[in-house]
Amino acid sequence: MIRKFISRVLGRKDLAPRPDAAIIAVAQHGLRREQISRGCQRTVETLQENGYQAYIVGGAVRDLLAGLTPKDFDVATNATPEQVRQCFRRSRIIGRRFQIVHVSMGSETIEVTTFRGHHGEHAGNKAQTDAQGRVLRDNVFGSQAEDAARRDFTVNALYYDPSSETIIDYHHGVADLQQKTLRMIGEPKTRYREDPVRMLRAVRLAAKLGLTIDPAASRPIREMADLIDNVPPSRLFDEMLKLLTSGHAVRCVTQLREEGLHNGLLPLLDVILEQPLGECFVMLALEATDRRVDEGKPISPGFLFATLLWHEVLAKWQLLKAQGEPAIPALFVAMDEVLDVQCGKLAITRRIAGDIKDIWGLQPRFEQRSGKRPYGVLQQPRFKAGYDFLLLRAASGEIEPAISEWWTEFLYASDEARAALLLPPQPGEARRRRRRRRSPARQLENPDSTA
Repeated sequence: MIRKFISRVLGRKDLAPRPDAAIIAVAQHGLRREQISRGCQRTVETLQENGYQAYIVGGAVRDLLAGLTPKDFDVATNATPEQVRQCFRRSRIIGRRFQIVHVSMGSETIEVTTFRGHHGEHAGNKAQTDAQGRVLRDNVFGSQAEDAARRDFTVNALYYDPSSETIIDYHHGVADLQQKTLRMIGEPKTRYREDPVRMLRAVRLAAKLGLTIDPAASRPIREMADLIDNVPPSRLFDEMLKLLTSGHAVRCVTQLREEGLHNGLLPLLDVILEQPLGECFVMLALEATDRRVDEGKPISPGFLFATLLWHEVLAKWQLLKAQGEPAIPALFVAMDEVLDVQCGKLAITRRIAGDIKDIWGLQPRFEQRSGKRPYGVLQQPRFKAGYDFLLLRAASGEIEPAISEWWTEFLYASDEARAALLLPPQPGEARRRRRRRRSPARQLENPDSTA
């Protein structure tokens, strides 16, 4: 306790309020230290006890002021990554574009970032950019004021000190939050060139917080939307996943189209939302996702992207069948074509792509409601996701409701009731089964078979 008191008295002399920042007391903003996770408080306290500046920053402060529960807590400090690393035994330095430190506090992982500085003109203090102005590598450290100026939106440039329960606000972010306005720090066109993902982030934050994008920040988006093509697929996938799982996916997708950001991003935003059947299906899927987020239930990225890309697959599948291709092989060709195109735009992981294919591949099997086939469908690992997908198709009018109703009854019925629900074999189905049993290829695969 004595060491902590001395460090707070002597080690915090450089934490005096800056003349260009507003120091907002707890009586004005109402944010209490008890609302901060214990691991984050300990991280800030440890850095301050070692003589460094340290604040909770960014999205956590913003969300708490807006009455939302933060997903995680970030800390900003004037300590370098190496100095932060020395303060915490359980920590590691990560990142290429800008080095940060992950500090482990119990089950929590706190992201600690060194204050960033302005780009200098001399070689040792200049960010690496590409031909379009996007920042590729940026390890320029600076002061807290410079760090605030480097952040994207005013509502993200808020620094909270849990020891004094004050907020340091350089760009009137608290006022903008109260006035329901999302305002860019700096010249919007320059900031969008530095990082085009900021255009998507503007849409997500506006939808999540119920803010109106400031006209100065909104106006350049449509003309600069092509810069999204220059974003690495992995970053684009992460941002799209945040947008679609924000709990406000319907509002986000609607605003993406209003801002002119939909072209080329996802097939559904190019074409599907212009088709009544497709729009109904997509909106039902996004509404279901928003409900699950609101209820605190887990979200499956595979299911989400399966719904978003389905009508693109459906269009290609129907075209191939019209050209005489067999139904099931045609479906798998359509699936591969759509995912190949989309993976070039978004770095959809192999695992998620596998989940997407499993859900799509189950859809024709739901039409088979005779013999032993329905029992085999129930045993599929992704049955529940495929079944939920089927319900969406029926609700949107893509398929007859009788199919989803039959599967709902079959799923929850007893063994005797299930047997009674089975439909009689379709004409030619028994003949196809006999043909498969007598196939020479199958005989060669299993020479001991007596079939």
